Amino acid sequence: MKFFVDTADTADIAELAETGLLDGVTTNPSLIAKSGRDFMEVTKEICGLVDGPVSAEVVALDHEGMMREAEILRKIADNVCIKVPLTIDGLKTCKKLTSDGTMVNVTLCFSANQALLAAKAGASFISPFIGRHDDNGLDGISLIEDIRLIYDNYAFETEILAASIRHPIHLLQCAKIGADVATMPPAVIKGLFKHVLTDKGIEGFLADWAKTGQTI
Repeated sequence: MKFFVDTADTADIAELAETGLLDGVTTNPSLIAKSGRDFMEVTKEICGLVDGPVSAEVVALDHEGMMREAEILRKIADNVCIKVPLTIDGLKTCKKLTSDGTMVNVTLCFSANQALLAAKAGASFISPFIGRHDDNGLDGISLIEDIRLIYDNYAFETEILAASIRHPIHLLQCAKIGADVATMPPAVIKGLFKHVLTDKGIEGFLADWAKTGQTI
């Protein structure tokens, strides 16, 4: 499973990239706004911090507008992945971009039927939103499961990018089902390292070592 971080905070991205465990980054207009920085500037900086895909989202809603914005965004760096919404114009743009080799992440997916359409449009990634699905009384994990089944049935190459992951249990469930990618806020990724028994074990080892009076 690939790990993407869902943020526009370059300090967090740099810290996680140093672990060697980060495979890419996802951003959106809300995250860019939260950073308080220039969109093009921060996107370029992020692309320099990771080798993998960096999703940069268009804000136009019509096909022509999306294509104009995509032309600007994909010139930022070779690892830019154009992010489009799951609409008719978004999928039309997806088909056009992927036909000439551009990576495309189709976002705001809330049904398996939508995911099927995105795969047929040649999407590089489909981003089903687990947490937001749960917020509306539905089962986000079942959505991932349905998409996995459909994609396997027809050997689609579109990667399932599980998004809106709120906690480690979401990640565990996605990994068991077979999601290709998980994008998570920095806090969720950092939380994966933590376990009370790991901390307790380290404390015990250090206490025993101190008693020996030795150094390495």
